[in-house]
Amino acid sequence: QVQLVESGGGLVRAGGSLRLSCAGSGRTFNNYAVGWFRQGPGKEREFVASISFTGGSALHADSVKGRFTISRDNAVKTVYLQMNSLKPEDTAVYYCAARLFGVGAHPDYDYWGQGTQVTVSS
Repeated sequence: QVQLVESGGGLVRAGGSLRLSCAGSGRTFNNYAVGWFRQGPGKEREFVASISFTGGSALHADSVKGRFTISRDNAVKTVYLQMNSLKPEDTAVYYCAARLFGVGAHPDYDYWGQGTQVTVSS
């Protein structure tokens, strides 16, 4: 069993930065690939980024490439999403999720966190 808790969301102006954290628990968390997804108001949930269990492989959506970076520190069982140059269209609830297979953009992840709100003002 894996539990995920997101933190780090908040209100920021366009052009600003935030770093989201996804804290994992459970003995096997470090064996899981982790992804970040988001759901904006009135929108479908969409893929943001994903990282392999070793951290050696990562995937970013085209909409965030060059602005967001996913990373992980297995020593503290935490995955991060560094978000720079934020835009109002990045406003959403951000979720982290975990699965045993490698990186991937499809939301077929086994475990999900409760989400953290990110609001970007213009």
